[in-house]
Amino acid sequence: QVQLVESGGGLAQAGGSLRVSCAASGRTLTNYVMGWFRQAPGKERELVTAVTWSEGRTHYAESVQGRFSVSRDTRKNTVHLQMNNLKVEDTAVYYCAAKLRGSDTYHVWGQGTQVTVSS
Repeated sequence: QVQLVESGGGLAQAGGSLRVSCAASGRTLTNYVMGWFRQAPGKERELVTAVTWSEGRTHYAESVQGRFSVSRDTRKNTVHLQMNNLKVEDTAVYYCAAKLRGSDTYHVWGQGTQVTVSS
């Protein structure tokens, strides 16, 4: 079973940058897709970005396209989410998640890390 632990996040001003990371352990991620989700107070959880572990193929939500960048370090089994030009509306708890390729459901989740953007 894969375990995920997020780190990073914190407080930034609008226009600033933050990076959150997700360290995976437990098994090889070759057949996995790694996703970053976020949930703001009173809102539903939304998929921000996803990356296939093997090829590094990425997908971004329209709201973060051009500002956020996901990458993976296959040697360290870590996924990073670089967030630039942050907006107040990016404030949320950010979760790392994993699913098997071909699956519709992310079945492994990290504990979440808070990102707060002030105006």
